[in-house]
Amino acid sequence: VAMWIVVSLLCCLTLGGLPRAGGSCPSQCSCAFHSLSEGTKASRTVLCNDPEMTLTPVNIPVDTSKLRIEKTAVRRVPGEAFHALHNLEYLWMPYNSLASLSGITFKGLRRLQELRLDGNDLISFPWETLADMPQLRLLDLHNNELTSIPPDAARYVKNITYLDLSSNKLMTLPQALIATWANFQAVPYFPNDNSKIILGLQDNPWVCDCSLYEMVHFLNFQSPNIAFIEPRLKCFTPRSLAGVFFSQVELRKCQSPVVHTSVAKVKTILGSTVLLRCGTMGVPIPELSWRRADGAQLNGTVHQEISSDGMSWSILGLPVVSYLDSGEYICKAKNFLGATEAFISLIITDSESTDDPNTNAKGAWSGKASGMEAAAYNDKLVARYVITTSTVPTLGAGVGTREGLLLPDMARDTNPRNLLVSPPTGQQEPERIVRSVRVIGDTDQSITLVWKAPLAKNTTVFSVLYAVFGETDMRRINTEPGKTKVTIYGLLPKTRYIMCVCVKGLIPKKEQCIIFSTDEAASAGGTQKLINVVVISVACVIAVPLTLVVCCGALKRRCKKCFVRKPKEIQESYVTFESLSPGAKVKGVEGEYLTRHTPDESNRLLSARSSVDSEAIPKTEGQPNEYFC
Repeated sequence: VAMWIVVSLLCCLTLGGLPRAGGSCPSQCSCAFHSLSEGTKASRTVLCNDPEMTLTPVNIPVDTSKLRIEKTAVRRVPGEAFHALHNLEYLWMPYNSLASLSGITFKGLRRLQELRLDGNDLISFPWETLADMPQLRLLDLHNNELTSIPPDAARYVKNITYLDLSSNKLMTLPQALIATWANFQAVPYFPNDNSKIILGLQDNPWVCDCSLYEMVHFLNFQSPNIAFIEPRLKCFTPRSLAGVFFSQVELRKCQSPVVHTSVAKVKTILGSTVLLRCGTMGVPIPELSWRRADGAQLNGTVHQEISSDGMSWSILGLPVVSYLDSGEYICKAKNFLGATEAFISLIITDSESTDDPNTNAKGAWSGKASGMEAAAYNDKLVARYVITTSTVPTLGAGVGTREGLLLPDMARDTNPRNLLVSPPTGQQEPERIVRSVRVIGDTDQSITLVWKAPLAKNTTVFSVLYAVFGETDMRRINTEPGKTKVTIYGLLPKTRYIMCVCVKGLIPKKEQCIIFSTDEAASAGGTQKLINVVVISVACVIAVPLTLVVCCGALKRRCKKCFVRKPKEIQESYVTFESLSPGAKVKGVEGEYLTRHTPDESNRLLSARSSVDSEAIPKTEGQPNEYFC
């Protein structure tokens, strides 16, 4: 009987407690009730902090509003663990061993306001699950192993006012997420609330390159709507910026690659060496690669270099080309923003002349290329060639002999600056100084090239290198010793050329080269000739009348002397007057004077005198002078 009484009491207590408890407290956990004020329903808090717990507790009471699973050995959360907790507002799971979360872990938690997952081993977070928690305001992912955040995370964090991503392994943030926060800098997050967005981004290995450009600007812009747990973020890499604060870093904005080629088509002779070059610019610096359009294997070597203007160049060297090397070559520039390609056609011929009469228009420089491409090409065009001993027949050369130039081997120094500043052994440096190179246009098919070489000797032989601007081979003309002028015939009309002058056997410097167009040179030459004609004509108009006046005066005086008889005394006194200065004359001098000057000489002197020379005439021995000029 006593036993039945005890059982009945226990049943009553149990049945009376069910409406309040809503279920028993899970094992290894403790439960507590909290009431905010009198008359309000008490809320349940469940705390599970057993270090030996390895599984998420089951049968959690459905009226739980706050669940804390802290400092346990739990490594995963079953997808359905929290589906029945529709009243859950706070889910704290810090400092466990969670390595991953399922995409349905937080499904149904529409009243959840805080989610704390700090101090775990999460390498990723299911950001799309935030759509199932529309009232979530706090997300704490501090001290995990997150390495990246997907761009679409920006769609799900718009309602979060506290986000802590500190002490992870983040190296950059997506631009979309930065843009979302940047919009809140100017517009309050909640117009009717004074709350701020609080962000924790410190203690991550940030890579300070162009990908952080927007983030650095975002952090350096002070806004009353956004606050940072630690505003002074530091760079981790590259090594040159390690430990430098974001506020002290100047970064460049990321740019997609842009690729340039010196020429679109290259024509060369069989057996020569060809260099195909393409350059690119972008941020970060794009990677350049070569391939053939037909998929054939490349028969050459690739050399990379970066010019002083920041342009990256890739040079594909093809030694001893054959007909199999003909075709299209593709240069590809790529960085994380994208890729772009450029095409170069290589044509191999068996003729020494690679000029195509049907492509004269293509040889003309269009002038539409960018300044960056033209400048880079001008600096490096001449340095790619060396003077060889192979000669070809002279075709229309004005002076000297014309020789072909082949591309240098890749084994040579390909640095243009080294090629231009290193004279060959035994050559005097002053002799290589060629200055003031000018082009005088004769016709649209010929020009005259002149230059100055004040330190050169009379035996110095100069070489003139020239080619159509954009072609890969150059022609050479050797001048006669000591000559600083040469005329070149057989040029293409309306075509841009590059010409360089140097001492024979040397490579010209950049300032010893000139780029011109045949039609422009001819036009300038015609203009100069017209100016010369005008100047000469004006000089003749002014000088001829004066010359005629002087000649007529001289002729008149000479004729007057021949046809008019003059007394001997008057002639002697006139000669004496011309030979003496004003004043008295010692007797006997005039005889000495006439012995020194013949009558013809006296007449010449008289005719050359001006009337101004005869103003005051002295009297000699009482005989007046009768002639005045």
